[in-house]
Amino acid sequence: MMELTFGSLNFKEAGSWPLWQRLVVYAVIIVAIVLIGVAVSWYPKYQELVEEQRKEASLKGTYTERKAKTVNHQLYIEQYDRVQRDLGDLVKNLPTRSEIDALLVDVNQAGVARGLQFDLFKPAPAEKKLDFYSEIPIDIKLSGDYHGMAGFVSDVAALPRVVTINDVVIEHNKAGVLTMSAVAKTFRYLDEQEQKSAPATQTNK
Repeated sequence: MMELTFGSLNFKEAGSWPLWQRLVVYAVIIVAIVLIGVAVSWYPKYQELVEEQRKEASLKGTYTERKAKTVNHQLYIEQYDRVQRDLGDLVKNLPTRSEIDALLVDVNQAGVARGLQFDLFKPAPAEKKLDFYSEIPIDIKLSGDYHGMAGFVSDVAALPRVVTINDVVIEHNKAGVLTMSAVAKTFRYLDEQEQKSAPATQTNK
């Protein structure tokens, strides 16, 4: 029968070993048992702890992201409210349908008051409907001096309703008289029913 030995130690004669040798062997056995116990019971718990820590980090990241979105959401609401107020103020500066004729008269009188001669004042036969407003272009051609034309543009810009001067072309003849060709545009807010009935091809421009 094979004898179990370790170095010069024979385990069949363990009872006759010196005390210190037996203590060393007992210590080794205890350490081995502890290590096996750690491997069997503690390591899976350690792996579980690592996984939970990973989940915690992920949840913290999600929380931070959602918190930022919540803060930004409030900012977006405030910006939206501000845009709505600005839009409301802008709409107030757009003439209503009943005010269009009076506004055209104001534009004409602004030129006359500056000593300008209207060679052409031709509103478009139809409005150009866009998203929530319609554009009303007016082809104009005036003759006069530089200061009169500059004053006319300034007076039109100061009107209580929105009017813009576009596509300006200025020429002068041999007598030094200036001629200005341009397109004056005013805008009218469309009510809800008009917005619904606006052609899709024009609404999307």
